[in-house]
Amino acid sequence: MNLDNQMEIYKKRTDIMPDEDRIRQTIEASMASFLRSESEKILPYHSFLCIQFRLIRKRWWALQTGVLALVWAALLPAQDNPYLYRSLGLAATLFVILIIPELWKNRANCCMEIEGSTYYALRQIYSARMLLFGITDILLITLFCCMAAVSLRISLTELLIQFIFPMTVTACICFGIFGSRNQVNESTALGLSILWSALWWCILMDEELYSAITVPVWMILLGMAILFLIIIVCRSIRQCDDIWEVNADGIENV
Repeated sequence: MNLDNQMEIYKKRTDIMPDEDRIRQTIEASMASFLRSESEKILPYHSFLCIQFRLIRKRWWALQTGVLALVWAALLPAQDNPYLYRSLGLAATLFVILIIPELWKNRANCCMEIEGSTYYALRQIYSARMLLFGITDILLITLFCCMAAVSLRISLTELLIQFIFPMTVTACICFGIFGSRNQVNESTALGLSILWSALWWCILMDEELYSAITVPVWMILLGMAILFLIIIVCRSIRQCDDIWEVNADGIENV
């Protein structure tokens, strides 16, 4: 018997007929084991924050830093001009406007439904991004206020009235529009922020009106604005799961 015949006989003896039922059971068991092992690997929240930090475009923070640096440089040679101090409100409005593109990025790219299908809910995604923006902006504003108080000798009360108050009102406008269920784009938020900036400028340029408002009144208005901002931000986070893309025919994808 030659080698070829021996190989044919060996193939017939070792020919194994596949059992489809057992193959299917093996596949199902493998998939269940894989899913079980993956479900035990929950992404820690600090890693989730790091991922969200990498997704945020840093150029907006760089521009915010540039705005504060330009304001500080402009105020440095003209420390005796009170009207120049009052122009801080315009810079504060611009400081908040620079976060609008990043805030509306999800809606503009129509990716809210994709984010809503992830392990972390859309509410947690927005909470993480707002937390990161809040921490960064607070650090920038604190640094700016410290530098202004030391180098420009601007009182804390003046900074609260001229910079923090208009910035807080602008943030209320942006987050109020962002938390709306209506399909409002970032152009509306930008337009209303500019309108508020113009109104604030008119108030500052009216010396009689500006002098009539005392410091306690300014502090009350600032406190009300901060409280309203907290409520608006909490509402935006709480209702973000209800905000979805709307088709051209007006049917909501919820």
